[in-house]
Amino acid sequence: MDFNVKKFASDAGVFFTRAVQFTEEKLGQAEKTELDAHFENLMSRADCTKHWTEKIYRQTEVLLQPNPSARIEEFLYEKLDRKAPCRITNGELLGQYMQDAAKEFGPGTPYGSTLMEVGDCERRLGAAEREFFQTSAISFLTPLRNFLEGDWRTISKERRLLENLRLDLDACKTRVKKAKVAEAKAAMAPDFQETRPRNYVLSASASAVRRQLCLTKQNWTFKGLLKYPCYNSYFSLLLLLYALASQLWSEEVEKAEHELRVAQTEFDRQAEVTRLLLEGISSTHVNHLRCLHEFVEAQAAYYKQCHFHMQELQKELARLPNAFALNSTHSIATAGSASEGISSPVETDTLKIEEVQAPATGTRKAKVLYDYDAADSSELSLLADELITVYTVPGMDSDWLIGERGNQKGKVPVTYLELLS
Repeated sequence: MDFNVKKFASDAGVFFTRAVQFTEEKLGQAEKTELDAHFENLMSRADCTKHWTEKIYRQTEVLLQPNPSARIEEFLYEKLDRKAPCRITNGELLGQYMQDAAKEFGPGTPYGSTLMEVGDCERRLGAAEREFFQTSAISFLTPLRNFLEGDWRTISKERRLLENLRLDLDACKTRVKKAKVAEAKAAMAPDFQETRPRNYVLSASASAVRRQLCLTKQNWTFKGLLKYPCYNSYFSLLLLLYALASQLWSEEVEKAEHELRVAQTEFDRQAEVTRLLLEGISSTHVNHLRCLHEFVEAQAAYYKQCHFHMQELQKELARLPNAFALNSTHSIATAGSASEGISSPVETDTLKIEEVQAPATGTRKAKVLYDYDAADSSELSLLADELITVYTVPGMDSDWLIGERGNQKGKVPVTYLELLS
């Protein structure tokens, strides 16, 4: 392995400088470069997008696959770049068990024939569920995961780089400030009254040098001091040391200012790159909005298929000769339809609710299970746990009944009711 000691030492020095700058900022001992308000808003919006996208993604995964073991298995297959085995849904498994039971009990028996029909419906529901899962995973989950594992990682990487460059920039500012303070101290003319030895009298040449240096600082260089014949005296040595310190600090200031300009340029360039990535969050929202619409459409199509399959199942069960009816009103409606040779029920929308009269017999009490808001004037709004009177009329859809509550009357859905004996 090629190990570069110089590079390692340089990286360690940079890390230590950043750590010192970060610590001093936290302690309030160093200034911090603040980003503009627009940039801060972009970062806050990006963090909010990441937070809620992650939550929505995780919960959608739970919705589509409630079994955590199955989710872990799918994750492992995905990381190993292998195709996950096809797994039947719970509905399909239930339908298979029902059909196997029907074969054991005998398909010709009422229970066996009903199990066969219900099992077939459950298998169709399970197939529709699997199709919904696959469609949702492709159209909704995949774009969310691509954002979290792709775009967001890029944004996070660039933000970390920007933060490191900001620490470097602030460290350079601190270094320039300290260098200028030290240069100002070194540039001050020395006080020979305090620096000379006790009972030591300045020579004429040294006094002349001191007066000259106090008046101008143009000679605070080695070459300038060497013009004086007394350069080898004690005070000339002090002057040389002061000149050396002043020159060194001047060079340090120039070096620090150069590093500051370089750090400022790198910081500005990285800030612009990060800003462009953060502004791309708006495009991400547009893309996720489109995916959300596709998810809703897939869900609506799934529930529509389920409703269709359940309606077909109810019709099949009604045709069975010895099928058990859930309530007498459905049986009456079905029998009336068969005896009159009606091929399809009359649309309930053609019924005029105000003209419907309660029959002399056949009315029942029903308990409302859930709240229901009427979709139009022909329906009756319901409140959970209240009792109403219900009955059916010839030609009415078996999924609906006529409900009465005092002087109010209208259609009510059977699934929201518990018929009482």
